[in-house]
Amino acid sequence: MESPNPFDFYDVRGLFSDDERAVQDMVTRFVDEQALPIIADAFEHDRFPKELIPTIAEMGLLGCNIEGYDCAGLNNVCYGLICQELERGDSGIRSFMSVQNSLCMFPIHRYGSEEQRQRWLPRMAKAQVIGCFGLTEPDGGSDPGTMKTHAKKQGGDWVINGAKMWITNGTIADIAITWAMTDEGVRGFIVEKGTPGYTARDIKRKFSLRASVTSELFFDNCRVPDSNRLPEAHGLAGPLSCLTQARYGIVWGAIGSATACLDECLRFVKQRTLFGRPLSHTQTIQRRLANMVRRITNARLLALQLGRLKDAGRMHHSHVSLAKWNNVRMGLDVARDARDMLGAGGITVEQCPIRHMLNLESVITYEGTETIHELIVGRELCDGVAAF
Repeated sequence: MESPNPFDFYDVRGLFSDDERAVQDMVTRFVDEQALPIIADAFEHDRFPKELIPTIAEMGLLGCNIEGYDCAGLNNVCYGLICQELERGDSGIRSFMSVQNSLCMFPIHRYGSEEQRQRWLPRMAKAQVIGCFGLTEPDGGSDPGTMKTHAKKQGGDWVINGAKMWITNGTIADIAITWAMTDEGVRGFIVEKGTPGYTARDIKRKFSLRASVTSELFFDNCRVPDSNRLPEAHGLAGPLSCLTQARYGIVWGAIGSATACLDECLRFVKQRTLFGRPLSHTQTIQRRLANMVRRITNARLLALQLGRLKDAGRMHHSHVSLAKWNNVRMGLDVARDARDMLGAGGITVEQCPIRHMLNLESVITYEGTETIHELIVGRELCDGVAAF
């Protein structure tokens, strides 16, 4: 009997359908051939590799789990595998797709009018229109119910004032799915680039997600027509449901980061000789590698079951919280340990663990901090009593 694959120790891939394996293989080739050769340089120079967007769109990855509107209509396990492989390249690439899919196309599809769906979704699937998601504000993100951005109805328009912070894709976006407080509670709006009073500015001097666009959005008496309001979005349930979709992709993406770190680490310890023998022949290194594989295997199985629950319509938002909490913590711990085993060279961009480690410091915070996800799970265990 063959030894287990160190990167898929329990052959979780064997539980996928032929179509799911084909989608994974397609994205694996893209990452290996087009993303990995350029991503270290992009990270080092604080540059989002926009040249990858056309191929991402041509492969049908944008809006891939939406039916109709020129979208691929894949299942959610396929979507998870796409996120996993893209984040094996870099969190910035997966973040770009996650925002386009889960935070922009999803709310238009779920909460928009048919005219809005027809207008935006086919072009977003082709990357002719890029979106961003405006929820987090300068004064906080974990309590969106206290948002200060507000929209006032004036005739047939809405006038938006406020600011959003830490917005992926902000300055390259053609539309911003913007959440604002109104007299009737939180509502969602499609704010188009070029609208007077709407501006975006890049956030620089980051040490994480450097191969990603991160921005501030400003709304100064920004007037949008009522036809740009998402008519079916009422209250915080709208933006929170978008976050659930995005968190689902993160669950899978963290596995990609961890796998990339394990791969680099394994190759290094097998060729690095210390005290007359390869590092891989020492007990300490073997135990640490085994612990990485244990944690990655657990995360793979958890992600797959989450995907099957989602495809069956049985996924609860607390399921996603448990998985995001577990898998991103796993990815960050694996990246840190891999960086340590690579020695001094592990701090350079030539080796991927430091890049993944720095990225995951953001991933463990955005789309709900680790503490928030702990409390979401805790609430389900304690009769629905929130302890936020």
